[in-house]
Amino acid sequence: MGRRGKSGRHYFTKVHEDAIIQYVATSDIKVRTQLYVDLIGPAFSEMVDKIVYTYKFTTLPNIDALKDECKVWLTTILGKYDASKGSKAFSYFSVVTKNWFIHKVKKNAKRVRTEVLYDEMPKALDNDAIASRNKYHEEREEREFWKHLWSEIETWDTSSLKENEKKVLEAVKILLTTIDEDEMIYNKKAIYLYLRELTGLNTKQVVNNLNKLRQKYRHFKRNWVNGDI
Repeated sequence: MGRRGKSGRHYFTKVHEDAIIQYVATSDIKVRTQLYVDLIGPAFSEMVDKIVYTYKFTTLPNIDALKDECKVWLTTILGKYDASKGSKAFSYFSVVTKNWFIHKVKKNAKRVRTEVLYDEMPKALDNDAIASRNKYHEEREEREFWKHLWSEIETWDTSSLKENEKKVLEAVKILLTTIDEDEMIYNKKAIYLYLRELTGLNTKQVVNNLNKLRQKYRHFKRNWVNGDI
């Protein structure tokens, strides 16, 4: 069998059909190799190129490598062709080649979707994580503030305070000791409600007596903000 040049006549003529049938029928490696090199290989190569161009599989990434991969794959299924089932070799291998590339298209589309998802996911997770971290740090800082304030209050001299001032101060200390148990302590209205219940004073009395403690509180807060505590 003489080798033929690469031309249009190599693209699945009756000669190539017969070569495939002969290839399947023999188990002689030398004969198979000769048939493949001279006729089947060049026909497969041109068939793959034409199918890729016709069905626009050229948009697939690394298409040249995929074409080579497909040609190798065709050699692995070459022996499975059964002419007795009625289909021509050209039709059979054209269909399986097209389906092979369709599978690659679907696989690539899935990969692209996954990459987009994975690309977007970290951003979403980062945003959630940042929000969570910010919330966590804000809450932790607020808790630390109240705890340090309680420690500061413990050092305050109460000998000069009036009875209602002492009541309010003691009530504030009680609230601060329960800071981990009751989130409502961060709510201004809730604080006044608790202070009223704990002291037996009305809101105006609570506010007035708190005002007298504000100077000490402002001094503490200034030091806290400046990082001196």
